[in-house]
Amino acid sequence: MSSKYLLQNVELEGKVVDIAIADGLVKEIGPSLSLEGATKIDGKGSVALPGLVDLHTHLREPGKEDAETVHSGSQAGARGGFVALSAMANTSPVADTAGVVEQVFRLGQETGLLDVFPIGAVTQGLHGEHLAEIGAMADSVARVRIFSDDGNCVFDPLMMRRALEYVKKFDGVIAQHAQEPRLTQDSQMNEGFVSSELGLKGWPAIAEESIIARDVLLADHVQARLHICHVTTRGGVEIIRWAKSRGIQVTAEVTPHHLLLTDELARSYDPIYKVNPPLRTESDVMALREALAEGVIDIVATDHAPHPAETKECEWQAASFGMLGLETALSIVNLTMVQSGLMNWQTVGERMSASPAKIGRYENHGHGITVGKAAHITIMNPHATYRVDRDLLASRSRNTPFHGMELPGQVQATFFDGRLTFKAGA
Repeated sequence: MSSKYLLQNVELEGKVVDIAIADGLVKEIGPSLSLEGATKIDGKGSVALPGLVDLHTHLREPGKEDAETVHSGSQAGARGGFVALSAMANTSPVADTAGVVEQVFRLGQETGLLDVFPIGAVTQGLHGEHLAEIGAMADSVARVRIFSDDGNCVFDPLMMRRALEYVKKFDGVIAQHAQEPRLTQDSQMNEGFVSSELGLKGWPAIAEESIIARDVLLADHVQARLHICHVTTRGGVEIIRWAKSRGIQVTAEVTPHHLLLTDELARSYDPIYKVNPPLRTESDVMALREALAEGVIDIVATDHAPHPAETKECEWQAASFGMLGLETALSIVNLTMVQSGLMNWQTVGERMSASPAKIGRYENHGHGITVGKAAHITIMNPHATYRVDRDLLASRSRNTPFHGMELPGQVQATFFDGRLTFKAGA
């Protein structure tokens, strides 16, 4: 495989240019370039974006390889334009020790399609009772800087305070799954008109908003970094906006599915639409889009959550929460944010590369397409459309809510450290 590439006629920050790649680096950017011995890729009609960084994925390995592995998740990530994935801690065993995060880190290195950065658990076993080996994970080969009990909320305020205090010493961040467990016990979907009509127990917005409010105050008190995972409500957006106006060190993410889908889809009783946190109302969706465009919500993160067929192809109440997201994320952002006029491609690069890399302290990522820097590049044709087919996904699982949808914007190529890790049609 060639180590030299010449990307021709791609749009970069509003200009049509060529990009020369050699020795893993961006060598030159400009019109009508030449590079001896290079493989040429014609990117006419496509935009060049800095390689995408996802702060929130579930790669399932170790222990749940029937749903996903680090390898299959990395393949899905490369097809989606990603060059770095953050792997959540709710594996089996839980990633609450240095040994487990180092295993995940090394599996990512062996795959070699992108960087896999393990996220460490905040508490032992995700139980919320005792702090995990946070310091050991931070000092390990994996150099963990993000800690989360995602799937569970760190519900105990004292435990959350201690965790926030702990990560300060190495500039870490706590990524909170904001969900007051007593308010969501046995909940199945968003609490509202639809849940009442369907007879499914509702998941109130206040369950998310109350934890966000508590935790931004805790973060302010101890002067630590806090990240709010998958924000879904208009009220949550307003609390984060207020916190940022006060100078509190809080960042937030939104998933692609929460930018597009609403709780009306639950009327089908198809568990493909069952997700944690749940799909909300059209009003919430619009608020999330506006907040992402404004920068109140800092990043897009997929919350890629693969599940085997038997846990999704069943009755709603028995089904697992979660949706696939890696291979369709950029298309959904194109549909909801770019085509709507809310964001341009430069802002997409900020929300899906620069900002997540900054939050995660991923030093080799998020620097943009810059001469002399690592060639992490995503080529995307925003005008190409494709129909999502769950049977053609790279993921081991098939639980995409976008199956059968015609989506605008297709990733044409992904480069990681100057290596071509995905090419459409290859």
